[in-house]
Amino acid sequence: MSSREKPFSYPDTPDGRYFVVRGRLWRKSDPALDEETRIRLVKELMAARRAVRQAKGDRVALAQARARVDEAKIALGERGKVWWDDGEPDLNRHLVKNTAYAAWFSQLAEEDRANGN
Repeated sequence: MSSREKPFSYPDTPDGRYFVVRGRLWRKSDPALDEETRIRLVKELMAARRAVRQAKGDRVALAQARARVDEAKIALGERGKVWWDDGEPDLNRHLVKNTAYAAWFSQLAEEDRANGN
């Protein structure tokens, strides 16, 4: 892929709460975060993920690095208390086919097949 081509992106649910990877819902970051905070938290998340990779074989360091990942994801709104306030449950990590998004996702898949994707 050239640097000018848009990289593949995963579909977002119509309400913008999740994106779908291999048929599974993943909660998106809180859209109410200001850009500076979001960038800082994403940098922390990436550093924590690198620390997880580097901690192989060291159980204490691995636990600490995983805790940093969890803290960053909670701060971003990807885990923990949901960032929406309409009472809808958190479906993070659920299979989309087992949720209220199933019909939407099925239609999306049909459109992709019709377009040769």
